[in-house]
Amino acid sequence: MESTRAIRRLSALAQESRLAVFRLLVKAGPGGVAAGEIARGLGIPPNTLSTQLNILANADLVTSRRVGRSIIYAADYDQMSELLIYLMEDCCQGRPEVCGRLADVIARGACCDQPQGAMS
Repeated sequence: MESTRAIRRLSALAQESRLAVFRLLVKAGPGGVAAGEIARGLGIPPNTLSTQLNILANADLVTSRRVGRSIIYAADYDQMSELLIYLMEDCCQGRPEVCGRLADVIARGACCDQPQGAMS
């Protein structure tokens, strides 16, 4: 990943509402969440949410699809993983204790638990 793409993604996440939306979508799983449910769950006005979702989509962090009258948004796990890998590559410089806490999270499967539902 080139640094400009990483900066665009990090910039998209560097705002409280957008970070909350993205975290909600990550927790929701690949099925995603309807825009209206996101707005209600986070207390974000629909027009503000639309702007926030567009910024996340332009950073390739979320995808959307239409289902009837609803637009369903989901975190783009491939793009999120690409960003995390970019940030963590070469982090240890031969010192595994530097990344030990992250390795513990991965080993216990905390990042891979089954989603409890979008709003839990």
